[in-house]
Amino acid sequence: MTQEIVAERAAGSQLDPRRWIALAVIVAAQFMVVLDVAIVNVALPSIRTDLHFSQESLQWVITAYSIFFGGVLLLGGRLADLLGRRRLFMAGLALFTVSSLLDGLAWSEGSLIAFRSLQGLGAALLSPAALSILTTTFREGRERNLALGIWGAASGSGGAAGVLLGGALTSALSWSWIFFINVPVGALVLGLSPWLLRESRADLRHRHFDFAGAATITGGLMLLVYAMTRATQHGWGTGETIGLLAAAAALVVAFFGVEMRSKAPLLPLRIFRLRTLTASNVSGLLMGGAIFSQFFLLTLYMQEVLHYSAIKTGVAYIGLTLSIIVFSAASQALVTRIGVRRVLPVGLALSTVALLLFARLPVHGHYFTDLFPAFLVSGIGLALAFVPMSIGALTGVRQADAGIASGLINTNQQIGGAIGVAAAVTIATTFTSRYVSGHPGATAFDGAALTHGFQIAFYVLAGLAALGAALAAMLLESKPPAAEAELVGDAELALEAAA
Repeated sequence: MTQEIVAERAAGSQLDPRRWIALAVIVAAQFMVVLDVAIVNVALPSIRTDLHFSQESLQWVITAYSIFFGGVLLLGGRLADLLGRRRLFMAGLALFTVSSLLDGLAWSEGSLIAFRSLQGLGAALLSPAALSILTTTFREGRERNLALGIWGAASGSGGAAGVLLGGALTSALSWSWIFFINVPVGALVLGLSPWLLRESRADLRHRHFDFAGAATITGGLMLLVYAMTRATQHGWGTGETIGLLAAAAALVVAFFGVEMRSKAPLLPLRIFRLRTLTASNVSGLLMGGAIFSQFFLLTLYMQEVLHYSAIKTGVAYIGLTLSIIVFSAASQALVTRIGVRRVLPVGLALSTVALLLFARLPVHGHYFTDLFPAFLVSGIGLALAFVPMSIGALTGVRQADAGIASGLINTNQQIGGAIGVAAAVTIATTFTSRYVSGHPGATAFDGAALTHGFQIAFYVLAGLAALGAALAAMLLESKPPAAEAELVGDAELALEAAA
């Protein structure tokens, strides 16, 4: 154990002089992944027309990506630790880039769904490996916080930028270019990676792989995302939906049972002793549910109630995007100075305020009086939440667990998003139907009916974000984690003894 600590400490002390250029490379890859989650939404009508999708199967363009991305993230994080972080980053990036090219060349609905599945798998291998490379490249403290601030700005603004870029490319060229644009960026990053990124992996005495844990958690998470998607289309009370949710829950419970007995666990449960890590992941789950749903509902509100075009909808998000980028730098500086505990709850509280403002959007809303102020508050809240959340999720983590910790926070955000969107769609649809029932002559496509459903959903999401703020305030530690303090202390003693 002492030898592993010494090795980690020694590795962390050798700072790579090209680390900031390396950060630009992995941030570019992460931005591309986040961008691709949102960029497809505005192109769906064009895809349906060109490839003759049915309305029901069109959802699979998004669902196929989400199932593999959300389901394999945790496994991808551990594989990065065991097989090599740069190696897995490059493998995921190559798969993501090639599948993006195939997406643009798709000739049928079946081919596009298959290629989107491969793209999601590539993203699940790439994303946690990229974050773990950042963690092992920068020392914990001010420098890593600065790097995570840049990472947070790219990740937080990627969704809004995706809507803008998707609208512009679809309008000016065709839907295929929302995928083709990934190819030159991916090829450039792939070419630079061997030169700029150092290889690293967990310094363990064994190379055993937890196949039972990998099978149960990957199967459980994929089944959960699929069940959530089906629930929005076929209802939560159907036998099939209940059966899928029960099976997903059984697999996740089985996973924790396996991990408690495994000699080489996929997810070492000891990392949950780090309260800051645990609180950050709980907050990530709740914030993912609130924010993914916020983007989804706001896009529907602007297009179906205010009748914005795809490009106008994208431009409308500029205020949100710029405020995230600007305040991410301030966020990492605040975390460095006063700690995660004092910043994260404030970010989640501001996100709650923004959601309450969105819940008051009128049928005949105006951009600068109704949407723009809420966008600014939301952007500041996201910057003050996402950056400390990322820092907290990696605080006190040994380098041997960097990949799994990165995969864990990504997984919680994605799974939270899948659950949140499914719940928000159900709530909005239910209350829109109730409005129609209580107002003779109204239809489900009337602006007033849609807005009423969106408002109720936003109130529920505000409650979710408020719960996240309260839990973060209660669970986060005010001091550095004891595990990290002990790790550093033991390493210094061992290095002194060796000297």
